[in-house]
Amino acid sequence: MVLSQRLDLRQTQALVMTPQLQQAIKLLQFSNIELAQFVDTELEQNPLLERDEADEGAAPAAEAAAEADGEAETTEDGRELEADTVAAGVEGDGRLDFGGDPAAWQSARQRPAATEELPGLDQTLSRPRSLREHLLEQLGLDIVDPAERVIGVELIGMVDEAGYLAVDIREVAEQLCCSPARVEAVLARLQNFDPPGVLARDLAECLALQLRDRDRFDPAMRTLLDHLPLLASRDAAGLMRLCGVDADDLAEMVAEIRALDPKPGLAFDPALASPVVPDVLLRLLPDGGWAVELNGDTLPRVLVNRRYYAEISAAGRGKGDRDYIVERLQQANWLVKALHQRATTILKVAREIVRQQDGFFRHGVQHLKPLVLRDIAAEIGMHESTVSRVTSNKFIASPRGIFELKYFFTASVASANGGAALSAEAVRFRIKTLIDNENDAVLSDDRLVELLLREGVAIARRTVAKYREAMRIPSSVQRRRHKVLFV
Repeated sequence: MVLSQRLDLRQTQALVMTPQLQQAIKLLQFSNIELAQFVDTELEQNPLLERDEADEGAAPAAEAAAEADGEAETTEDGRELEADTVAAGVEGDGRLDFGGDPAAWQSARQRPAATEELPGLDQTLSRPRSLREHLLEQLGLDIVDPAERVIGVELIGMVDEAGYLAVDIREVAEQLCCSPARVEAVLARLQNFDPPGVLARDLAECLALQLRDRDRFDPAMRTLLDHLPLLASRDAAGLMRLCGVDADDLAEMVAEIRALDPKPGLAFDPALASPVVPDVLLRLLPDGGWAVELNGDTLPRVLVNRRYYAEISAAGRGKGDRDYIVERLQQANWLVKALHQRATTILKVAREIVRQQDGFFRHGVQHLKPLVLRDIAAEIGMHESTVSRVTSNKFIASPRGIFELKYFFTASVASANGGAALSAEAVRFRIKTLIDNENDAVLSDDRLVELLLREGVAIARRTVAKYREAMRIPSSVQRRRHKVLFV
């Protein structure tokens, strides 16, 4: 075999992921919070971008420049100035003309207007006290000894947001150069502070402190707290044997424990839950149809300031500056176009989901149809990956509540009578309804299979168990024990 060199010319086509295409794909997957952060960053870095505040009554300079090209004010060297910049130096409109003195402008900005009134004391909101502030206030009233106060301040500073003290007493004693017995004594006094149960080192101690405050910490309750794992597994027989009580007394003891607060510190420092802001709004029209529209509050509005671009382009700068300005203009135009394309795609996908899940929005989850990404992609002429990105971290507000768009994509469950397939989410809802409505007779997984089969749902026992565990519903044995303890 003879090897030889040869030069060939070939022409092929390939899809190249340009940086702008990659960024457009990321924009499609962003949630409204991530999108707002990205747009804020672009506004800081790109001088040709500005936020569209037309809905707040302010006329953006870029929009005014697009409407009238030859109506802009000019300076002596012929450069255009924005209308609001010119008006800032015109007398007779209620503003003072400070000319080009920056110090005068700064002093005017810092000086309040004559008609501006400061809010009164009754209009200022007081900040709620934190847990540490509440404990330190009690420390100053209850403990007088300076050394014990130092120990108390150190212990209070280690309390977490739930009110627990997750620290080793010996480490605190070594840090403060005192004996562990003295730290324990101070801790015992701090544990009598309000709220009851604070500064506990574990759940059992937290519940014990609250029971002592209610004068309900007897030997049987102490034994119950020492065996909390048995209470979690609902082993009523074992608890009755260990505590030496009957079923009625055990049920009363469990009811008292359920009335306690396992996280007393959250009453002062509640965990802030970030609300879900829907991206799509759905409302029912008088004629029975659906109106699907985007939530304008989640759509960032940006404009390209072409007047400013024309002004700095006519300044005759160097080649590097001109290249930078052109690059910024291209980036600004791309961002405006990409945001519009993102909004259009979300709206198109949401409308198709509403069309295919019309039964859910009208009648509830039992009418949810099985749906996959391929079904939506085929109807709107897009790729499945695009639909997947659009439905990630996007929410729709409907008359039935706020749902993530991913919620409407569920697997199918075969029908027993050969009819239309059912949605797995609808089957889970039916299982939960049957369990919630059970009385003294607890339904086993086998019994649930029989009841679902009567309703035309062919499902295996292991599938019922999987759906039940996914909804965090205990087994029939655990539910039966729960009825013994809490009913």
